[in-house]
Amino acid sequence: MIRAGLVGLALSASAAVSAAILYSVDVTHLGRRYELMFESHLSAPREAIFDVLIDYDRVGRLSRAYTEFGYLDPAADGTPVVHTTVEGCVWFFCRRLRRVERLETRAPGFIRTVALPELSDFRYAVTEWALEPTPGGTLLSYRLEMEPDFWVPPLIGPWILKQRLERSGRRAVVRIERLALQNGPSGAAH
Repeated sequence: MIRAGLVGLALSASAAVSAAILYSVDVTHLGRRYELMFESHLSAPREAIFDVLIDYDRVGRLSRAYTEFGYLDPAADGTPVVHTTVEGCVWFFCRRLRRVERLETRAPGFIRTVALPELSDFRYAVTEWALEPTPGGTLLSYRLEMEPDFWVPPLIGPWILKQRLERSGRRAVVRIERLALQNGPSGAAH
């Protein structure tokens, strides 16, 4: 009887495990510019995922690497402006990276941020999230093209970025899915 209870508990726990799948991760670079892309499937509706992704006041829920984040005063044309600061180390190389970005959205399927270089640690950075409904969830495509305003080791830089993106990407899609399923779409706009 105890064994049957333990088996039932194990089955219940495994049912609560995320269904998020990271299909592909790709990192390329040309000169100082890097492009990072991944594609995943989440078992949550795209409206709820969209709400999680634009919630910059709570973006720290996606990764402990975010140490500062939130909305700033909008641009003169009314476009929302957001900021994030991440901290991390790879081997002996530690950095604190700040991005201040214009946030452009087309609810519920597209999010784009464009860095403001004068306020960021990047000469150029554009991030795009595309959300497509699928049977049983949402196909999430992510693309970041960036040119850091700091030195990245040329021989190991792309390899390190790919390893970090794969690791953090897997954790992030699981967290995004979990938060989207918990919160559901709110329809909240910033």
